Amino acid sequence: MDREDEAAAGESTRNGSSPGSLAAMIRQKRTLFFAAGTVFLVAGLVLFLVLRGPGTPGDASADAGFARDMAVHHAQAVEMSFIVRDASTDPKIRTLAYDIIVTQSAQRGMFMGWLQQWGLDQATTRPPMAWMAGHGSHGGGGRQPASPPPGSGPDVSSVMPGMASAEEMERLKAAKGRDAEILFLQLMIRHHEGGVDMARGALRLAERPEVRTMARHIVSSQNSEIDLMTELLKERGAERLPSILQEQGS
Repeated sequence: MDREDEAAAGESTRNGSSPGSLAAMIRQKRTLFFAAGTVFLVAGLVLFLVLRGPGTPGDASADAGFARDMAVHHAQAVEMSFIVRDASTDPKIRTLAYDIIVTQSAQRGMFMGWLQQWGLDQATTRPPMAWMAGHGSHGGGGRQPASPPPGSGPDVSSVMPGMASAEEMERLKAAKGRDAEILFLQLMIRHHEGGVDMARGALRLAERPEVRTMARHIVSSQNSEIDLMTELLKERGAERLPSILQEQGS
């Protein structure tokens, strides 16, 4: 016992308690104190590891590649939706466009936030879709030359699945009314198919739980919107463009 414990033992003796029993009580309290401290330390470590996930993704990881490429992909969907919102007076089309603008803008912010949390640059010199090289259904089928979203760098003009070409974007900007609605629906269905394909790739290759959860949500929500847009096309007596997912055997 140290001096404090000896003093406490002496006081206890004067009060009628046995020194041995008091020393045992002191040792027991210390044991409980250190045990509690150990429990808190271990709990903190476990919480840190759970929140940290399987590890911070590297620059060339599927997680980082998906976040960067899907952010670019979403940016064009938002641009297309703004165009048709201003070109159409149909409530269903305008509501759909608004939903895409809000949802995909928010998701794009999440992708950029992930990259920041992981300490990675939001832009990269790596080719688009390099994270899926040798692993996906991408072999060129269904890809279109992408038009750069506003304020983006030169790399975004590279090819991505389902994206509208620069010429298609110009046609959409020039169209009005029913013609704009039909072209928008056709292009956005194909665009969503590309997004679904990319999300399926992330489900196969990504490691971070938040990335996989988002990919699963994109597959579900965009497939639902594809069904809705197909019905809207039928109401206008128009048909979908050939499915890039079917072309790729999905």
